[in-house]
Amino acid sequence: MSTTPETPASLIEYPSDFPIKVMGPMHDTFAATIVEVVMQFDPEFGHHKLEQRPSSKGNYLGLTVTVRATSREQLDDLYRALSSHPMVKMVL
Repeated sequence: MSTTPETPASLIEYPSDFPIKVMGPMHDTFAATIVEVVMQFDPEFGHHKLEQRPSSKGNYLGLTVTVRATSREQLDDLYRALSSHPMVKMVL
């Protein structure tokens, strides 16, 4: 008998388009900075895959980036890179 738990099967089929929401400050370079981070993991990412929504008071900017996910590792690495970026407040 194996004593290590099995890795659960992914609920995501790869490759697929996968939306990620990123919140940060309303800043002139925020969207461009996030695009640079995303392109490290999805070189084919383009501005047509980016949606922007300002918060009601205009203090924050919500971005939805739709990446071409090729593996769980790629998504995990992208989430870590986005979450650890100093401009990012939240990643969903």
